[in-house]
Amino acid sequence: MHKYKIVLEYDGTQYRGWQSQKNAKSVQDTFIAAAQNFLGVPVKVQGAGRTDAGVHALAQTAHLESSRNVHPETLRVGINDQLPASINVLRVENAQPLFHARHHAVSRSYLYLISRRRSAFGKRYVWWVKDKLDCHKMKQTLDVFQGFHDFASFADKRMDKDTSTKVNIEGLWLQEFDDIIAVRVAGSHFLWKMVRRLVGVTAEVGRGNFTKQDVEKMLQSYSEIPARFTAPPSGLFLEKVLYEGDNLPPIKPPICLF
Repeated sequence: MHKYKIVLEYDGTQYRGWQSQKNAKSVQDTFIAAAQNFLGVPVKVQGAGRTDAGVHALAQTAHLESSRNVHPETLRVGINDQLPASINVLRVENAQPLFHARHHAVSRSYLYLISRRRSAFGKRYVWWVKDKLDCHKMKQTLDVFQGFHDFASFADKRMDKDTSTKVNIEGLWLQEFDDIIAVRVAGSHFLWKMVRRLVGVTAEVGRGNFTKQDVEKMLQSYSEIPARFTAPPSGLFLEKVLYEGDNLPPIKPPICLF
């Protein structure tokens, strides 16, 4: 078998997430079908992590196993020719036989985009918040989540009961780009809907409806409040999957929003 490391971007609007699902359109299944159409043989594809329904990716990483040996650039172009416009392979490289896209990832970063104004072009990729947001208070609130915590209040209750809700958050940043507020969250892994709820309650602090102390209480003891303020999936992007030796790039929202 031959193994390849794949980096791809996608608009998740019309998909039920990355992960293969019965009776639902997923990015993974669409990618597998395109790869098999090009290669003419069955393939196995494993992503570095799941993304929720409607969530996008600037750089999802996956590995592909195939009985056919193809030059990486030939494989990139060939699969892209079979893919819909909403999915695009950015890079392909040969991978070591034991490489695993998920198990070997050391951290992941997500980017959430909030728009201060109604947008004719970026509606699918932002959360338009009509109220004025205090970004200084939002930055202070994001510091609450830094480090190793139990994020049970910020995870969907339908999550697997055997999954630990303890997560190490390595860094949180808020950066302003004219009418766009970009929030980056980097960590070891993330729970279902966790990033969207972190952003949602942080935005409520920016609106003046919560305080930093309110959010601290939600983190310290279980609360159902964050679920009521889950930010929409449209503004969330899997920004980068990091492996040993990788560094985060400067924060840069997609150019289509400007």
